[in-house]
Amino acid sequence: MEVLSVASEVYPLVKTGGLADVAGALPLALKQNGVSVRTLMPGYPAVMRAINNPKVVGSFDDLLGAKADVLAVEHQGLDLLVLDAPALFDRPGGPYLDTNGKDHADNWLRFAALSKAGAQTAQDGIGGWRPDIVHVHDWQAAMVPAYMRFSDAREVPSLITIHNIAFQGQYGAEIFPDLDLPQHAFGIDGVEYFGGVGYLKAGLQASWAISTVSPSYAEEILTPEFGMGLEGLLSHRAGDLHGIVNGIDDAVWDPATDRNLRANYTATTLKNRAANKIALAERFGLDRDRAPLFCVVSRLTWQKGMDLLAKAVDDLVDAGAKLAILGSGDAALEQAFQAAAARHPGRVSLVTGYDEPLSHLMQAGSDAIIIPSRFEPCGLTQLYGLRYGCVPIVARTGGLNDTVIDASHAGLAAGAATGVAFGPITAMNLRRALRRAVTLYGESKTWTALQKQGMKTDVSWMKSAALYANLYKTLLAKKGS
Repeated sequence: MEVLSVASEVYPLVKTGGLADVAGALPLALKQNGVSVRTLMPGYPAVMRAINNPKVVGSFDDLLGAKADVLAVEHQGLDLLVLDAPALFDRPGGPYLDTNGKDHADNWLRFAALSKAGAQTAQDGIGGWRPDIVHVHDWQAAMVPAYMRFSDAREVPSLITIHNIAFQGQYGAEIFPDLDLPQHAFGIDGVEYFGGVGYLKAGLQASWAISTVSPSYAEEILTPEFGMGLEGLLSHRAGDLHGIVNGIDDAVWDPATDRNLRANYTATTLKNRAANKIALAERFGLDRDRAPLFCVVSRLTWQKGMDLLAKAVDDLVDAGAKLAILGSGDAALEQAFQAAAARHPGRVSLVTGYDEPLSHLMQAGSDAIIIPSRFEPCGLTQLYGLRYGCVPIVARTGGLNDTVIDASHAGLAAGAATGVAFGPITAMNLRRALRRAVTLYGESKTWTALQKQGMKTDVSWMKSAALYANLYKTLLAKKGS
């Protein structure tokens, strides 16, 4: 089976969040299920610098006004099709934001062009290769099914995966004439959304099937609280909606071999984690004592519940714990955590930005990781925590609810508990969860059992990749029926 994946970011070439991890790891896992994946992605400067000996397999003289080549290249086991369109992607800043932290003004054009290139590649093939299925990710690639639907080329089954429904790609109606779509595409059954153009909405409307990144999130987005205005459309298509929990690349995230650690370890050599805890305390300027060290690796935003944690920091320190934070986001939240670090020198510390190697050390050196998200489609940091014996403290929502078993009396008695979960999601309940975690840490045998049970959890892509492969087969059977 041949699959074309279309994504705006792919690890290890470019990453801003979990989408890149999925787009990079899922194709590798699918190989074991007889599925071959080629991934179309933008040729950002970082991508063009990293790839070696690409081959031009296709060209566009007028891709929504831009010239572009499609480059085929293999990179760290991934078969990539890189859309080399300098006018769209060769610029400073990140994939979505400029050097001032603002959205690129032409993001609507950049990702419509990516989608149009994906649709044409899916339908016409490229370099002698034709896919059986096209699998697109999030709003940046969501127009692929729409472009295919409103064309006369061959029919190709399509799947769209929602990684976070809060990001939808909504633009004014004035961009529609420049999208190279027929006029009748601007309608309720097409790309029109509340009088404008909705990229994610268009993809959900046109795709053959929809998936999201955990079973709980698939249920949550059918409600007004989590559906972000798309709950009606999703409810109408509920029979085509599938919740498949994400996995992680367990070769990249492996405490036994991870080169980012001061000391490697396994579930049978947990004592070796102590060296990583010391290294982490040194990196953050925290006291080197026996107190539990909790961490956060997150965007500092309301969605991630960081305002709740900011209110709970003093209580956490009073309970006897230390806190290391890696992240950036809302200026007010960054300032709140900086103020907390100033109030509690040696007990609270913040490193702003994102540092991939440091994030590995934090999972290996912290005793617990705090993830109080108000909504979380899947979440990957709790999966890394389970893998590394870093006990997750999570809100009961989305994928967090699907992947972490609470250390309740029943969970502990059954030997199944892997973390601490709380809900409803309030500052008070977060404080209670943090104090419960500190108490559990003081019971060394119980804490060790939590760590070992978490490390036994299968957080790889094996099961989920098989579910995706079966979903592809279902779509192909639907095409043939």
